[in-house]
Amino acid sequence: QVQLAESGGGLVQAGGSLGLSCVASGDIVRINAMGWYRQAPGKQRELVGVLTLDGQTYYGDSVKDRFSVSRDNAKNTVYLQMNSLRPEDTGTYYCNAHHVTTSTSYEMQSWGKGTLVTVSS
Repeated sequence: QVQLAESGGGLVQAGGSLGLSCVASGDIVRINAMGWYRQAPGKQRELVGVLTLDGQTYYGDSVKDRFSVSRDNAKNTVYLQMNSLRPEDTGTYYCNAHHVTTSTSYEMQSWGKGTLVTVSS
């Protein structure tokens, strides 16, 4: 079993910056991809940014050029740096990981419980 623990959410003014981090723990053999999704009230969960083990990054269109995802593979940690925040960036940010564990031979997916980011205008 894999647990994902997010930290770093909070309240920030529009135009400001905020950083999130997520640590994965458990019987992890390999994390193939790790990143962030978000969900605003009344909306579907959407991609923020994901970083694969081989270094490819994928960002949602609304956050390109403002947000940056990075990983520390040795620490099983992923970071999200958010700049030029807008009120529409408000939502719950979820950590996501695609991983292989010692008890399975296939890739599985885990989610964190989420951390709230609120951007005031």
